[in-house]
Amino acid sequence: MKRNIHAFAGAVAFLTILGFWGMTVVSELFGSDQTIATVKGGILQGMFVLIPAMVIVGGSGMSMGRKRRDAPAVAKEKRMPLIAANGLLILLPAAFYLASKSAAGEFDAGFYTVQGLELIFGALNIGMMSLNIRDGLVMTGRLKRRKQAEKPL
Repeated sequence: MKRNIHAFAGAVAFLTILGFWGMTVVSELFGSDQTIATVKGGILQGMFVLIPAMVIVGGSGMSMGRKRRDAPAVAKEKRMPLIAANGLLILLPAAFYLASKSAAGEFDAGFYTVQGLELIFGALNIGMMSLNIRDGLVMTGRLKRRKQAEKPL
């Protein structure tokens, strides 16, 4: 049961962040200022889904992996604090800042600097979460781990 909850919460968190990132790129490239402001406001509302999902996936993952010392479990354990810190210290404040600036129609250098940083650090979290998903699938046996190529004699 715990594994299913972990997998569901992880999928929700991953798809939410991926959606935020994708909507940001599309709105910035093709949308009006109003569209960008709507997306930025929607991202803040989406935090009511993302934050609980991240708490659930983090807590359940720590609980299930507490006694595991295999390579995928150790890798996930090392990545999770980075994902959480990136989200709480960089991405969440950036989301508030960008929503505020866009709602006020202030698309200035500050907005675009923070927007660029948000896209970079968001992509980093997407990458680290993708690695965690891969390692979780390896740990459950749903994905076979690649064997290293044999060295020639």
